[in-house]
Amino acid sequence: MTFSNLLKSAVFGLAMLGVTVPAMADQLADIKAKGKIETATDMHYAPFDMIDNGTYEGMTKDLFDAVAKEIGAEPVYQDIPWTAELPGLEVKKFDIIIAPVTITPERLQRYAFTLPIADATVALLRAASNADLKKPEDIKGKTVGVQQGTAQFKQLQAFGDKIGGVNIKEYGTTDEAYADLAAGRLDAVAGSLPNLTYLVKTRPETFAMFDKATFGQPTYFAWVVRKDADSESFVKAINAAMLKMTDDGRVKAIQEKWLGASAELPREVPTK
Repeated sequence: MTFSNLLKSAVFGLAMLGVTVPAMADQLADIKAKGKIETATDMHYAPFDMIDNGTYEGMTKDLFDAVAKEIGAEPVYQDIPWTAELPGLEVKKFDIIIAPVTITPERLQRYAFTLPIADATVALLRAASNADLKKPEDIKGKTVGVQQGTAQFKQLQAFGDKIGGVNIKEYGTTDEAYADLAAGRLDAVAGSLPNLTYLVKTRPETFAMFDKATFGQPTYFAWVVRKDADSESFVKAINAAMLKMTDDGRVKAIQEKWLGASAELPREVPTK
C-alpha cells in the first residue's frame, strides 16, 4: 500500500469512528472564500509604488490588479514601511508582499517568491550638476545613500569594501535619499536600475545616472509569500496568471507604461 493510500485509509477510519478530521489549510481557497487578497507594500518606491494626489498607483498596482482579477479576488492595498513587511508576513498580517523585493539566496531559504516582475540590478545615481562621478569606482571615499534593509544596501556595502571604502548613509525610504542628494548632502544614491531610471526620466534637471551605472550581480524583483505548504497553491496561481499575462502581452504593456521599456523576464523563479 502506498503512503497516499495508507493516509486515505487512516482518514476514512477516523471518520467512521466519528472523529473530526481537520481540512488541510489552503491559502488560495481561503482567499477565494473571503473574496479578497490582503497585500502590503511601501507606497514610496516609484515607479512601482507611489501615491499621487492621495491615490495609490504604479507598476505594481497595475500588475497586481490584473493578477488578482485572474485569481478571482479583490486586492486590498496597504501602505506598510519596508522594514515591517517581512516580519508582518511571517505573523500573517497579510497574504502577500507586493513591494518589489529583490530575490536573494538568503531570502529564498526563508520565503517563497513569485516569478520576477522586473530587473533589480543595483545602480548609481548622481546630481545632474556633478559630472565628476562617471563609473561605480568613483564613489570610493564618497557618501552614498541607500534604503536600509535592502539587497541594494548589501551590494553597496560589499562593493565599498572591494574598492577601498564608501561612507554609506541609510534611509527609511528612497525618497529621503533622493532629497538629500538633491540638497547636496550626498554624493550619490544606490538603488535598483528601474527606480533610478524612472527618477532621471521624470527629473532630468536634478538627477543623472553614472555613465556606467550598474554594479554587482544581475538580480530580479518579485513578490513574496510565506514559505509553507498552505501557500503553495497561492504562489502557483500567481505564477500561472503572470505567465498568461506575459504570453498575451499585458506584462510588456505595463512595463513599457511605467519603465519606458520592456525586458524579458525568467519564466521560473531564479534560485540564486
